[in-house]
Amino acid sequence: MDLVVRQPRLPEPGETIFGSGFSTVPGGKGLNQAVAAARLGGSVDFLGAVGGDPNGAELRALMAAEGIRTDGLAVTVEPTGTAHISVVDTGENSIVVVSGANSSLQALTPSQRDTIRNAAILMMQCELPLPVLSEGIALAREAGVFTVLTPAPVVPLPDGFLASVDLVVPNQIEAAALTGETDPVSAAEILSAGKTWAIVTLGARGSVIAYDGAALGIAPARRVDAVDTTAAGDTFVGALVARLAAGSPPQSGSAGGHAHAQAQAQAEMVEAVRWATAASSISVTRPGATSSMPRYNEVAALLV
Repeated sequence: MDLVVRQPRLPEPGETIFGSGFSTVPGGKGLNQAVAAARLGGSVDFLGAVGGDPNGAELRALMAAEGIRTDGLAVTVEPTGTAHISVVDTGENSIVVVSGANSSLQALTPSQRDTIRNAAILMMQCELPLPVLSEGIALAREAGVFTVLTPAPVVPLPDGFLASVDLVVPNQIEAAALTGETDPVSAAEILSAGKTWAIVTLGARGSVIAYDGAALGIAPARRVDAVDTTAAGDTFVGALVARLAAGSPPQSGSAGGHAHAQAQAQAEMVEAVRWATAASSISVTRPGATSSMPRYNEVAALLV
């Protein structure tokens, strides 16, 4: 659950300032991306955990209303996770996540494993423990399921972890933390080594697309007047995945091999980024996380 404070600026250490508003909004990177994908036409199953508290009940109700299946969503004795978000008047935000129920998951259940095997794409974030993510990635690769990771919040990753993912989508800060490289193009090239796709999002400057250690270019952003950038990145990823799934769902390792297959995979990824960019440009003109996410017809109308 997102606990959002509107304020003129971030306070200095030890300083108290007045805020201009407070709200609770269903959120979390996983739920945000799931809602974005569902609104853009994706058929979504959610795997994770919430507490048996009012926040958990509200999140489950939201997913049901969005048509997201929650058979794989565990209810635990731990409280539902929270994100404590400060949104300043320029629209930028800073976030502190308290994992709660998510931290209780240490292994996939048999039904969750079946869900992954039958999926086209497995979309993950680092709000679940790494052993669960590693298990999901290994299972997906065995089944030829395309894997997508948003490496946030940034945590230390074991050697070879990112190379086992088909597509990694960090923002510029996350990419720098993972690679030690402040230039987003160089960071994208590092992250994409080993026949991995990497898309580094740059906010108002667009995103860098790279594959197998080489940058393919920068996809420009759409110019808008931003109100709140909360969940803009999650909207981007959810829309990206929904668009990939709507075409010829990629298979794990599908960009390798024949030059024609590589060209087709590149064209599909560029088109998916175009949709993702449009969706995120709409979301930043509205307040909140899931409340800001557009539906299919809104994005389609923007791209006519």
